[in-house]
Amino acid sequence: MKVSVLSSGSKGNSVLVTTDNTKVLIDLGVTKSYVEENLKELNTDPKEIKGILITHTHADHIQGLKVFLKKYHPKLYVNKVIYGLLKESLEDFSYELYENDTFTIDDLNINVIKTSHDVKGSVGFIIESFGKTMVYITDTGYINNKYFDKLSNHDLYIMESNHDIKMLMEGNYPYYLKQRILSDKGHLSNEDASYYLSKFIGNKTKTIILAHLSDDNNTYDLALDTLKKVLKDDNKIVKNVLIAKQKKRTDWIEV
Repeated sequence: MKVSVLSSGSKGNSVLVTTDNTKVLIDLGVTKSYVEENLKELNTDPKEIKGILITHTHADHIQGLKVFLKKYHPKLYVNKVIYGLLKESLEDFSYELYENDTFTIDDLNINVIKTSHDVKGSVGFIIESFGKTMVYITDTGYINNKYFDKLSNHDLYIMESNHDIKMLMEGNYPYYLKQRILSDKGHLSNEDASYYLSKFIGNKTKTIILAHLSDDNNTYDLALDTLKKVLKDDNKIVKNVLIAKQKKRTDWIEV
């Protein structure tokens, strides 16, 4: 399994996940042309995209769907709530509903994790293929303890590290927005993300990608330094720690 984060942040999110047998996207919150350009750079034909997993229906995760679907017709994999919300903005699309917490796309086995965000139906994913596993969780105010066992000891974690609390509170955002971001239905801070990652990582874990960083209330250095400090304090080591950026893809990550 190979992964590239095509874009991550408040202006648009999309991730490419591939195996020898299938290619899928997680979200499509950037333009069709941006996705086409980046897939081409990764030697991937957009026509080969088998499906798109949708985490939730905020614009920065779905705004490129309509045009991409019209040209390439991949299947959307959604729960009932997300399907109902997408019907309000998309006229006609191929889809598959998952009613349980697990489903498959060819050789990808997908486990659904419910997240806590201020939109109905939001989810994250654990994806497995031939014994290799990745976790994708962004846009959540917290992670429920009941998922901790499922989320433990995976090869790759792509985890939201949205904001530095001090920067957020001292910044120019209106009070209601600060409260939304800090709430249980908001976003994970650097401290939150580092705490969860330190709990989850294990001897299989090779790579962490910090994702969905705020342009206004975070910096790459703050996010990295917070994680490194927490991991050091907990005697945890991960060799490869990266930052996912807005409108700048990562290289291939071998899982």
